[in-house]
Amino acid sequence: MAGMENEIAIADAKDASRYEARDADGNLMGFVDYKLHDSVISFLHAETLPEYRGRGVAGKIATRSLDDARDAGLRVRPACPYYQDFLKEHTEYADLVDAPL
Repeated sequence: MAGMENEIAIADAKDASRYEARDADGNLMGFVDYKLHDSVISFLHAETLPEYRGRGVAGKIATRSLDDARDAGLRVRPACPYYQDFLKEHTEYADLVDAPL
């Protein structure tokens, strides 16, 4: 792992029901809250902390969380505007969406 990837680490903080992005020093850069119910994961609220905006943090979180959902066989319910927009742009994830956008 080198370069840009090294700067942003994405982790599923299951105890907090959110995906978190942290920098190399472990500082929280951004997160998305989710709710897992049966086999559906709802993404509720995505936020990038102000000092880290413009660095693609939310996109990296979205990509990781959607890849994980696919690996786990989950359906995705994009309850937050960021995920709705992300899924419209990234149609490779359209098959995961639980309901039409």
